Amino acid sequence: MTEPTSAAPEPGLLCAKCQLPLAAGKVEASYLGNTFPVDLLRCPGCGFTYVPEELALGKMLQVEQALEDK
Repeated sequence: MTEPTSAAPEPGLLCAKCQLPLAAGKVEASYLGNTFPVDLLRCPGCGFTYVPEELALGKMLQVEQALEDK
């Protein structure tokens, strides 16, 4: 339905738990039983995933609304 989104590296982002720099990597986002591959920043230690506000309120919101309308 949607293509993977690239995460633009944001300098200086550290995991609050591990204090490791976040690195770009593939994660699976799921909503209403649908799973989507997405490239996002994540912690190499604990796996915490950072979702930028622009993505959460933009593309992800559009996908959520499209799935709910089905």
